[in-house]
Amino acid sequence: MLLASEIGEPPAAPCCTESGDERKNIEEKGNINTAALFGSEQVIESTDNGDLSSYVSAFIEKEVGNDLKSLKKLDKLIEQMTESKMQLEEQVLTISSEIPKRIQSALKNAEESKQSLNRLLEQETHLFTSINSHLLTAQPWMDDLGTMINQIEEIERHLAYLKWISQIEELSDNIQQYLMTNNVPEAASTLVSMAELDIKLQESSCTHLLGFMRATVQFWHKILKDKLTRDELLTEPKQLPGKYSLPASSSVILPIQIMLTPLQKRFQYHFRGNRQTNVISKPEWYLAQVLMWIANHTQFLDEKIQPVLDKVGSSVNARLEFSRGLMMLVLEKLATDIPCLLYDDNLFCHLVDEVLLFERELHSVHGYPTTFASCMHILSEETCFQRWLTVERKFALQKMDSMLSSEAAWISQYKDITDVDEMKVPDCAETFMTLLLVITDRYKNLPTASRKLQFLELQKDLVDDFRIRLTQVMKEETRASLGFRYCAILNAVNYISTVLADWADNVFFLQLQQAALEVFAENNTLSKLQLGQLASMESSVFDDMINLLERLKHDMLTRQVDHVFREVKDAAKLYKKERWLSLPSQSEQAVMSLSSSACPLLLTLRDRLLQLEQQLCFSLFKIFWQMLVEKLDIYIYQEIILANHFNEGGAAQLHFDMTRNLFPLFSHYCKRPENYFKHIKEACIVLNLNIGSALLLKDVLQSAYGQPPATAALNEIGIYKLAQQDVEILLNLRTNWPNTGK
Repeated sequence: MLLASEIGEPPAAPCCTESGDERKNIEEKGNINTAALFGSEQVIESTDNGDLSSYVSAFIEKEVGNDLKSLKKLDKLIEQMTESKMQLEEQVLTISSEIPKRIQSALKNAEESKQSLNRLLEQETHLFTSINSHLLTAQPWMDDLGTMINQIEEIERHLAYLKWISQIEELSDNIQQYLMTNNVPEAASTLVSMAELDIKLQESSCTHLLGFMRATVQFWHKILKDKLTRDELLTEPKQLPGKYSLPASSSVILPIQIMLTPLQKRFQYHFRGNRQTNVISKPEWYLAQVLMWIANHTQFLDEKIQPVLDKVGSSVNARLEFSRGLMMLVLEKLATDIPCLLYDDNLFCHLVDEVLLFERELHSVHGYPTTFASCMHILSEETCFQRWLTVERKFALQKMDSMLSSEAAWISQYKDITDVDEMKVPDCAETFMTLLLVITDRYKNLPTASRKLQFLELQKDLVDDFRIRLTQVMKEETRASLGFRYCAILNAVNYISTVLADWADNVFFLQLQQAALEVFAENNTLSKLQLGQLASMESSVFDDMINLLERLKHDMLTRQVDHVFREVKDAAKLYKKERWLSLPSQSEQAVMSLSSSACPLLLTLRDRLLQLEQQLCFSLFKIFWQMLVEKLDIYIYQEIILANHFNEGGAAQLHFDMTRNLFPLFSHYCKRPENYFKHIKEACIVLNLNIGSALLLKDVLQSAYGQPPATAALNEIGIYKLAQQDVEILLNLRTNWPNTGK
């Protein structure tokens, strides 16, 4: 049943009436049902409160209100109220009949529970009394048993302690037995097991046991270490004499030494003593063998050994460590063999060649670091190194004799290939520079800068010797300074100078320059100016050689220019005597043509230019024709122009000969050849000015002598090279001045 307070306030009446009969019926049914549902409970509550009449009045007011039409609902409302009353009465009767039965059942259960509880309490009291009695009886036995358990636990701890000691002693006995039978690997494995036991005992509080264990491990570790040190399994690197200046290095790690042991035995067997494989003239045999061993083991070392080293955190490179161990065999072999062949030039030279090939493959193919001990340290030993220098010099000089005496010494190998033969290098010069390049490759990996500088001095000496030889051959060809051999020598000198200049910018030679600077500074062999030039890179290590070669090149070019110039002067004799005063004017000639007396001059000049263009390289020929043009310009200006007087026809003819015939000879070599004949060009301008311009220029020069207006007037007509006095002289060489009566 729901109380009135739980139901709450009844819903408020609607503020307006719904339209339509159907809607009204639905609302009325809803209201009646609601009243029927809650009416009984509200009546009971109101009755209990003594206010039944008020509740009924309120209920009727709510359901009926002022609307008389609502009276139709009373029948249904009464019917519903009656039905609800009957249901409530049935519920009350049902409940009234069931409650007594439930109460009786609950009382019965409570009585039974009480009786069971009393029985349990009686049992608990009896059991408690029995237990106390038993405990009092068993207490002496418990005391005795506790004492025995403590004794047993103590005995067990003693037994465990003794077992640890027994295990340690057993391992010690095993190590001792292995060492007595020289079974070092098993002894080392047993020591590892003992060390593992030591690690397990770290958390124990038995300090004496821990101390005993640690002392035993250290004892056997020292014994094993000492034994391995005495055996060949762990050897200090053999120390070669200090004269070889090998870099400091640690011993090869034990695993690699174990791998190297059989190879070392094989090397000793084959390349020591009286074996047929130990031939002093065949160093390539043992060098090739070592390279083969390195190559064959590379994959195994990289794939199997290196991962193990990486796993334990080692920084060792297995492949390089293996190579370093084998290199010690090679170094010892070299140190033994070199004194035996030091004074046999052929054998010694062959040994050096093979060693250098071995070193090249070792570094380039197998990545052997230059900081490790190598064969170059053995070759750098003072006695051996000086012998090496002597042999290099001897064979280089022999090669120079051979190349200069060859029939093809002055012929270019690429003469038929114009793109390659740009410098027209004769075979002897190219072979010589190749020789120097090979020498550089042979000594560039020497370990110290001082040794490299000694080889550099050898190269400079060879260059100087070759220059002297070229000079000697050149002097034999002086009478034929335009000949093929003379030009080939000149090309050779130019090529060597150019290559040395290129080498001066090479990193290797720049490093040598820095090393030389330090040496010169220590020895005070150069002036401060020279040191400053070296330090600032204004000069190079080859400057002395380059300067001598450039001087020789200039002398030879000058000799050629002088030779051609003499021929040109001889061919110009008739042209000098040309009647420049009586030549017809341009207007009197149908077509201007070259002076017949100028033909020998131009033909000679043309032939020599073509000849030398074919025989000299481009850079040399450029210098040649520019030097020749400079002399030719002065010669024609001084010996032909200033030595004669010119009428209008003569000036025009000179201008035609120069600008239409002489200058074009050089148009193949430059775009504006007239700029190289400044004296001739400007003289022709002055001589060919029309009368009015010439008179005006003459007045300006006379009135403004040495003043800016004179320079401006000269520049205006294209005169920049000639001085004012020269222009006045040229004006006075003209004969076509008007008669002024003066």
